Amino acid sequence: MPVFEQRREVRFASGDTACSAWHYPGTHGGCVIMAGGTSVTKEPATDQFAARFHEAGFTVLAFDHRRFGTSGGTPRQILRFDEQIADWHAAIECAATLPDVDPDRIALWGFSLAGGHVFRVAADQPRLACAIAQTPLVDGRAVAPHALRSMTPGAALRLFGRGVADALGSLVGRPPLLVPTAGARGSVASLTTPDALDGDRALDPGRRHTGWEQTVAARIVLRLGGYRPGRHASRIRCPLLVVVCDQDRSALPAPALRAAGEAPAAEVVHLTGRHYAPFLESHEQAVAAELSFLEKHLAPRVP
Repeated sequence: MPVFEQRREVRFASGDTACSAWHYPGTHGGCVIMAGGTSVTKEPATDQFAARFHEAGFTVLAFDHRRFGTSGGTPRQILRFDEQIADWHAAIECAATLPDVDPDRIALWGFSLAGGHVFRVAADQPRLACAIAQTPLVDGRAVAPHALRSMTPGAALRLFGRGVADALGSLVGRPPLLVPTAGARGSVASLTTPDALDGDRALDPGRRHTGWEQTVAARIVLRLGGYRPGRHASRIRCPLLVVVCDQDRSALPAPALRAAGEAPAAEVVHLTGRHYAPFLESHEQAVAAELSFLEKHLAPRVP
């Protein structure tokens, strides 16, 4: 049976709503919990890697953060860091109850912003078997100036103006003001770095994910600079694999390397390419490194 026909939808409570997830039943008890960054929903974010992990026998639980995709939560397309961290903790609780999962053999996998979440969540979950952070955004303070330099002055002013208007409007119950998550330099978008527009061909090359809304509430531009999950690296006790792309111009490799250096049990894999290279020209190299890591740390227990 094709891998995507084997998965089934499950829902788990998080806060005052429910998150939607794909559950791929595995064969040996090891489980990988997966999610994508910013507004990337579970199918474009995880399908390529989830299929390979599942084929290797792992259970996969790939979920949408609240307010995005098929998860609950309103208003939509609003990204709140603490909410998303809570969603990860709820996903771990859900995975531990699945009949094909050993609660002591659960791993995390996230890329971009969700790769940053992995640092924060893993620091608070000592029972995790291991974690993978792929091209993670670990330091908004380091990334924000670079992102600004990638914008034209006029576009930056319009984006911040929209962000302020969105934040103020939320105080009186107005609907969120949305901006594209990626755009060309000169456009008003959350990210206009040189590799930002690689996302479509990397995550949805066949144009199958017609329901993927690639927008986010503009207030994110006021908050991203203060999000620094890499600061939690020293508290991570499980094995951690950090996958960096040496030409990444969105999340940047240097902050991820610094954070990895603070984690007691971190390994680093360098890939050639830009932010989305693990989904494009470096895909096979990324899959091989990540499967090797998972097989090492989620291996079935020997009686």
